[in-house]
This record gives sequence, C-alpha cells and structure tokens, in this order.
Amino acid sequence: MPQESQTFERTVPLTDLAATEALGARIAAALSIGDAVALEGDLGAGKTTLARAILHNLGVTEEVPSPTFTLVQYYETPKLNVRHYDLYRIEKPEEVDELGLDEALDDGAALIEWPERALAWLPPDRLHVAMSLTNGSRKARISGPPRWAKPMQAEATA
Repeated sequence: MPQESQTFERTVPLTDLAATEALGARIAAALSIGDAVALEGDLGAGKTTLARAILHNLGVTEEVPSPTFTLVQYYETPKLNVRHYDLYRIEKPEEVDELGLDEALDDGAALIEWPERALAWLPPDRLHVAMSLTNGSRKARISGPPRWAKPMQAEATA
C-alpha cells in the first residue's frame, strides 16, 4: 500500500474479544467524516469482529452482519454515517466505482475489509489495520496519519 501519509505504526496484541472491543472503541472515538479504515488480514484474522466493535461503539444496536455478499452495509449512527465494505468478492478494481466509496467519505466514514482489492480508490490518509492470526494469537499492526497516533497510543500500551 502507498505509505506517503502513513506516519506512525503501533502493534496491538488482541489477546481476547475484550482487547478487540477496546481497539474498536478507540477507533470509533476518533472516527470522523471523511475517514477510511482499511481492515486487512486473512480469513479469520478478526476484521469483521473489529468492524462490529467499531460500529457498536458508535451506537449501532442492531446485528452487524458481514457484508461479504452484499458488498456494503450502511449504518446511521448518532455520531456519523458509516458504510462497511467487504471487497473479498471484487474481481476487478473497477467494480469499486459502483459501490460509492467516494460518496461514503463525503457524508460519513468507511470501514473497508480486503482493501488491497481497491488500493487506487482508497484515500492516502486512511487508518490501516493489518490483522493477523499466528499460532492462535491475534494482533493488529496499526498505521496512519499523525492525527491517529494519540488515540492509538493508549491502546498500544494496554
């Protein structure tokens, strides 16, 4: 991924669901209109779990399904509108044009699973969360523009 605006990096151990929820709460608290959160990782790494944690911390009370088959789910929260994308089934990057990512960022924020399938459409100042599962242990490598460093700092030391 292009790294021109990626100015900090933190690694957060996700030892249990509570740790993932805490990371989701930190991201939700700092999220604002125009923000894109790129959630990268293999199947089972925890991308959808983190997206659910972010959305629940923004006030979504209904079930948050994975958008694997719908490609995008829309949520109106008390803080801002959020679109949750799953680009796993995207075969050509041009298909992203039809999903309204630009519009999502104009009036809200976007959570994007499998962002590597649409790099040309992602804003350079996105928050990037690379999730991994190794030997039963999950972690998130977080990078992004300077404004995200402080909200993510406390999580890195928790």
